[in-house]
Amino acid sequence: MRRSVLAFLLAGIGCASAARTSPKPAATEAPPVGQVTAEELRRDLYAFAADSMRGRETGTEDANRAMRFLVERVKQLGLEPAGDSEFVQRVPMQKEVFGPGTKIQVEQDGRVRPVTVGREIVPLLNLGAGVPPTKRVAEGDLVFVGYGLTQNNPKRDDFAGLNLAGRVVVVVNGAPAGTDSARREQLEAQGAISERIGKILPHRPAAIIVLLTGKGTELFEQSAPQLERAVALRTNAPEVPESERVIPMIMLGVPVVGSPLLPTGWPTDDKAQVLSGRKFTARVEQVKTPITGYNVAAVVRGSDPSLRNTYVAYGAHYDHVGILNPVGKDSIANGADDDGSGSMSLLAIARVMQQAPVKPRRSVLFVWHIGEEKGLLGSSWFTDHPTVPIDSIVAQLNADMIGRNADTLLYVVGPLAAPNNQSKRLGAILDSVNAAFPTPFKLNREWDSATHPEHIYERSDHFNYARKGIPIVFVTTGLHDDYHKVSDEPRKIDFAKLARVTRLMAEMGRAVANSPKRPR
Repeated sequence: MRRSVLAFLLAGIGCASAARTSPKPAATEAPPVGQVTAEELRRDLYAFAADSMRGRETGTEDANRAMRFLVERVKQLGLEPAGDSEFVQRVPMQKEVFGPGTKIQVEQDGRVRPVTVGREIVPLLNLGAGVPPTKRVAEGDLVFVGYGLTQNNPKRDDFAGLNLAGRVVVVVNGAPAGTDSARREQLEAQGAISERIGKILPHRPAAIIVLLTGKGTELFEQSAPQLERAVALRTNAPEVPESERVIPMIMLGVPVVGSPLLPTGWPTDDKAQVLSGRKFTARVEQVKTPITGYNVAAVVRGSDPSLRNTYVAYGAHYDHVGILNPVGKDSIANGADDDGSGSMSLLAIARVMQQAPVKPRRSVLFVWHIGEEKGLLGSSWFTDHPTVPIDSIVAQLNADMIGRNADTLLYVVGPLAAPNNQSKRLGAILDSVNAAFPTPFKLNREWDSATHPEHIYERSDHFNYARKGIPIVFVTTGLHDDYHKVSDEPRKIDFAKLARVTRLMAEMGRAVANSPKRPR
């Protein structure tokens, strides 16, 4: 599941680990025909999320290694190829990294203090498809607006009396000392980032710098390497001139005592104020390098001549976040749950459907997407350039992070969040299939809203299918403390639960595939 930083903003506007390998279980016999087993999923996930895969980051040979793993497996299972080149669909991408001309600094009293990109601050290169590009050059006097609180908060108004036009505005995504815990959590939340940016943008600043506190510090530490190694879909559109960029430069960072971006007395002095005598200048050079990513696509052909050219689609993403700053001797983000669990679940579903004595009436399409962590890139490309007619896909079932947390808990997203009630019927089918299980899951729908603060609906590949009008259901067992960390390893997966989720998804897909009617 992709990080939510850009989703929140849009709402408002290589080193390896030490020579350590994940332990692998002993070889097991082939799983029983037609049955999903925990042992099968364990075997596959330990291989797929091993250190040798080096975190499967989009734009690296590590992701290509994972792609070849999937291609080999679907070939062994006897599925039909459904890519534009056998089992792969080529996805034109480009790496977007900071070039050597990138320079950020603060001048004060004739002295120049460099601001380190990556460690102290990171510019956002790309706010996502359809959003105008941000400026790459910024210059102006520094203004500190504290926590960006307004008169809605009775204790302070951090914008009172300050002229922000043409200035570089620094705001802390946090809470003043003495704030109660509930309010502090609210003010430090990721969702508060877009709220603060939304307050500042109308003042027409030269740049906005958001400094993250609380859990946001961890968010910055994990996101900064990914923002420095950005990937986007390749475009032939000409570069937008700096003079035509309407959104100011936007940067994320963390507040550090003694930083030239903060009042001298920070954190004791947290009052909004002009940082007199400090001039901020930044120039971001962006270097774009063409690369090719690969979706993996395969089909179990349906048995009904009148329905076999329509599809129930399953989706998961096989990329993860690659190499992170070391924690102890480990720097590989294995991505066992995110989304090794969903990827291996799809392999198991493909096997049981391919081996079934009677195939489903409709065909079943499996797509393992690349670039989800970089902005849902693979699913965006697939739905805009489908390898089967897009209107032949009657439903899409997405699995992302399905191997952790309480035994009977399963989150469902889509039936309520997708527009025009297009997924309501599909949600009812899930309810019915789940209720028939000996031990049904407790289906949690708290994230099933297009306006939920966590924006879960927008954070995985189902979103791109939904925007094409396709009914979708996204299932996940939820976030956890190992999310996007080197500690997301196979040994922490609940394989019995993963098997149960996989069986539920298989039976749901079978129900849709065997129905003569589309789930509308």
